[in-house]
Amino acid sequence: MIPPRYFALIPAAGVGARMGAAMPKQYASLAGKPMLRHVLDTFAGMEAITHTFAVVGGSDGYIDDLMRNGPSLAGRVTIVRDGGDTRRQSVLNGLLAMRPQIADDEWVLVHDAARPGLSAGLAVRLIEALHADDVGGLLALPIVDTLKRSDGAGRVDATVPRDGLWAAQTPQMFRYGLLRKALEAAAEVTDEASAIEALGLTPRLVPGSPRNLKVTLPDDLALAELYLKALND
Repeated sequence: MIPPRYFALIPAAGVGARMGAAMPKQYASLAGKPMLRHVLDTFAGMEAITHTFAVVGGSDGYIDDLMRNGPSLAGRVTIVRDGGDTRRQSVLNGLLAMRPQIADDEWVLVHDAARPGLSAGLAVRLIEALHADDVGGLLALPIVDTLKRSDGAGRVDATVPRDGLWAAQTPQMFRYGLLRKALEAAAEVTDEASAIEALGLTPRLVPGSPRNLKVTLPDDLALAELYLKALND
């Protein structure tokens, strides 16, 4: 039997408006290199990953420098210059670009460009947990904080029970054919698992790590850098 293959897909066409920075946040420097480069290096260095695709905007002026600086990613990473206005569209465009290289039953790991703390060990944990799964799944963390719902005016409206709640992370791993079908049928979704759920399927939750945080606000940069420096020490 031919073993399954695994491909990484990184949607990286966002502008990072909430960061308030002069450049898209995926190019912000962390621990000596751009955030996106950390992500690409992780996947490119994994024997389990057949190939990595990164989807950037058509007018992206940073990606060429990123690819030139540092160890060569040639033959391991393909840049798709067809980013969409939404994450869903960027992922779909990436899936279309991958089509000649991947079969419907092979796996795609979709990972946020703004999660530079992903380690190869975490990605392997996901692969090992899901390689025989009928649906697929995602890294996630159980919610441990008490959750409050706002009344819209800065006051507490209610305390939300946290039992059974998880915070979704990435990678989110599904077979190519199923993921493409789900995203083509989806209207508005915030992640790939939501599109799979809309088909009536139940993705599996695989424990992630706090180090795999998503950089969204300026304060997140400092925390992500701490994790990355600790990894490299």
